[in-house]
Amino acid sequence: MTADGGGTSRSVGAAETAGADGAGQAARGGGAPEDAAGRTGGGARADGPAELDPPADEGGDPLALRLEALILGAERRYTPFQAARAAGVSMDLAARFWRAMGFADIGQAKALTEADVLALRRLAGLVEAGLLSEPMAVQVARSTGQTTARLADWQIDSFLEGLTEPQEPGLTRAEITYPLVELLLPELEEFLIYVWRRQLAAATGRVVQAQDDAEMVDRRLAVGFADLVGFTRLTRRLEEEELGELVEAFETTAADLVAAHGGRLIKTLGDEVLYAADDAGTAAEIGLRLIETLSHDETMPELRVGMAFGTVTTRMGDVFGTTVNLASRLTSIAPKDAVLVDGALAQELLRSGDAPKSEAEVAAALAAAEAEGTVAEATKYRFALQPMWQRPVRGLGVVEPWLLTRREQG
Repeated sequence: MTADGGGTSRSVGAAETAGADGAGQAARGGGAPEDAAGRTGGGARADGPAELDPPADEGGDPLALRLEALILGAERRYTPFQAARAAGVSMDLAARFWRAMGFADIGQAKALTEADVLALRRLAGLVEAGLLSEPMAVQVARSTGQTTARLADWQIDSFLEGLTEPQEPGLTRAEITYPLVELLLPELEEFLIYVWRRQLAAATGRVVQAQDDAEMVDRRLAVGFADLVGFTRLTRRLEEEELGELVEAFETTAADLVAAHGGRLIKTLGDEVLYAADDAGTAAEIGLRLIETLSHDETMPELRVGMAFGTVTTRMGDVFGTTVNLASRLTSIAPKDAVLVDGALAQELLRSGDAPKSEAEVAAALAAAEAEGTVAEATKYRFALQPMWQRPVRGLGVVEPWLLTRREQG
């Protein structure tokens, strides 16, 4: 789990056979495992990353090695076998952790640091103390690795690359990178920890408010998809840079609107975003805001939104289940610049008083209030719902979509 000559993270070799713990390895004289690449033995995972040629200990690019040492806070010192032994864990468990974090096999190159040993020791310690099961510890490694890998890629591709454009003639990007990373690293690290703690506090608050233990995992949520119309055609017409700018603008706008109005952005898929909210009213407001905001941007194609309400399974920050599938299907059949919702979400809006059961009911309430000289309760409604034709939806049977619109007040 370290950098090759280009500074890209790599991982340890796969496991030895089950039962070959640190003591057993030491008894064999501290040499490399019989199959450091993990092609045999109980710890090998068929779905792990492909084995890479190990990076040379001394033959890499000097600047890349200096940057690696700066970022990791230590120099290469251990082979994967030595790191596992120093941490007091088996190669099997070490390989499972490192692969879960997303690092590819490096055989038995001397490429790991004290930080790698400490990380191994901490995860294994949580398992030994009974705070985490071994599968849960692997999930922690995987979720952390996947999240931070995307963050690191974004920072290098967009943020760092732009900042290291040479400002003076004769200076190369490589010459600028080291002092810039040296200045930014502690600040970005502190900010990352701050945001993580804030997000952890918010997520914990949502979970403990669940009504029972089952709801902590399988919760009732409103789920929405927002999809740019005709994106495939745009990919053929726009230059790559223009397409990238459009996607970034869409994702940024969507992320800001979802967060500002109380939802949670689950993931972005280029031309599509998936978000969730604890209640139907919040999800409905976000869906309509997305339509209203992007329809005023001439650079953006039309948008369509589909939403559903029901039980959702959450895993590693993502959401799964029939409710999510239904929201996706509704998005695919929604008219341009319109929001379709399922019957369950429509009923939630009626129950909460965010939408009237019918416009006839609203008219009657307004008439009664006018006769009595009072303010009609009907003016409180935020949304209007119009039933659409029932139709079959692939994999989900026949559904009755509802067209969601914003109800004009007065």
